[in-house]
Amino acid sequence: MSRRSLLRALGAGAAGATLAGCGVPAAFVEPGDRAGHDSSATDHTLHFANWPLYIDTDDDNESKRPTLDAFSKRTGISVTYTEEINDNDEFFGKISPALMNHQQTGRDLIVISDWMAARFVRLGWVQEMDRAKQPNVAKYLDPQLRSPAFDEGRRHSVPWQSGITGIAYNRKRLGREIRSTGDLWADDLRGRVTLLSGLDESFALLMQGNGVDITRWTSDDFHAICEQTERRVRSKHIRRFTGNDYIKDLATGDVLACQAYSGDVIQLQADNPDIEFVVPEEGAELWAESLMIPNLARHKRNAERLIDHYYDPEVAAELATWVNYVCPVPAARDVLASSKDEETAALAEDPLIFPDDTMRQRLAIARDITSEERMDFAKKWNSIVGL
Repeated sequence: MSRRSLLRALGAGAAGATLAGCGVPAAFVEPGDRAGHDSSATDHTLHFANWPLYIDTDDDNESKRPTLDAFSKRTGISVTYTEEINDNDEFFGKISPALMNHQQTGRDLIVISDWMAARFVRLGWVQEMDRAKQPNVAKYLDPQLRSPAFDEGRRHSVPWQSGITGIAYNRKRLGREIRSTGDLWADDLRGRVTLLSGLDESFALLMQGNGVDITRWTSDDFHAICEQTERRVRSKHIRRFTGNDYIKDLATGDVLACQAYSGDVIQLQADNPDIEFVVPEEGAELWAESLMIPNLARHKRNAERLIDHYYDPEVAAELATWVNYVCPVPAARDVLASSKDEETAALAEDPLIFPDDTMRQRLAIARDITSEERMDFAKKWNSIVGL
């Protein structure tokens, strides 16, 4: 099972989502109150919170993480690595009391999805990084990921891994190609299609199917897809809405086509080469899950050094061979291509890890749902999904 497939539907942390969605003024932290005393110079430690299955491990000992161990060996910084993030809303609920009360979270580095990262930036809960001390990030960060709407210039966030929300289908069972989002609504797929249940995971691709520029979508665009989706639910064209369940449904043949994440499909293809992933002709969403340094982190400089370590193309290439998502360091492609291992070298040619220029032209980063929109939009979407 991939890391991304652990995401659950929006609503698991309703209370936390409501707070962030409303942008409660009392929770906002002014820029001057975000930095704490940085002990990095004398305390060579770091607490890094991440998702499960989202880092390389040693073949013989899963408790060892080669890229992380290499950082500690090179810098002398000991890293406490915890796989404690299983859901964006759940993690928000875990650390938000400390952040809104101007207290330390006990974590120096966290990884959250960009739609949740947008909330942290709006609330002033994360620190601006010193990019002058991160030369690898400055040089090698994928240009397409450099300036999302929620964090211009990526001053508060750096992508850990990226990915694409597109369409996966079983070409052999379906007996034809899928090239556009509209192909999902053909009569021969009635009752054999699933969509993602999470609002932030699902809406962009559906809008793109309508020809919408998701970098500047409107409320009318959102309500249009809601109306279309409701109609397809009533007609039983959409089988159901899923979290990670779509992986099993697609593998067993219960579903022939579904909304899916690129990294999941790479793993599915290893067992079933008939599974294909499509970036529709109208486009697909490019997303990222990003590293952020929470307010009052005690080891900010150490955290910045670790982030920069992972933007060394050699290190990024090693990580990419394990997680199989879109690598945010395009220069890692040449590293993999030069590998003497045939399987590793082949990853350099996989467009789901290193999108080619043709695919990139169809990828876009959706503008975030604003705090004013979120509550009403989530209520509407969840009523359709059945949450």
